[in-house]
Amino acid sequence: QVQLVESGGGLVQAGGSLRLSCAASGRTFSSYAMGWFRQAPGKEREFVASISVSGGRTYHADSVKGRFTISRDNAKNTVYLQMNTLKPEDTAVYYCAAAPGGVASSPQRYDYWGQGTQVTVSS
Repeated sequence: QVQLVESGGGLVQAGGSLRLSCAASGRTFSSYAMGWFRQAPGKEREFVASISVSGGRTYHADSVKGRFTISRDNAKNTVYLQMNTLKPEDTAVYYCAAAPGGVASSPQRYDYWGQGTQVTVSS
């Protein structure tokens, strides 16, 4: 089992920045690719970004490319999502997740999920 806990969400004005963190329990964090997803009310969970086991490869959804950056620190068992130039449409609950089979954009590929952190961007 891997337990994930997100933090860093909050209320920010459009154009502002936030950094989300996801802390993983246990000693197996470095064997999982990690991803960030988000879900707004009435919408399906949406892929945001993913990162390989070593951190050498990253993928970002077109909607956030150039604004958001995923990173990880395996020594700290933590994955981050730096969010810049935030827009009101970024408002959602953000979830981190762990995948045993490498980087992926499909939520079905991820075995473990955090409980989410709310990000609200005001216009």
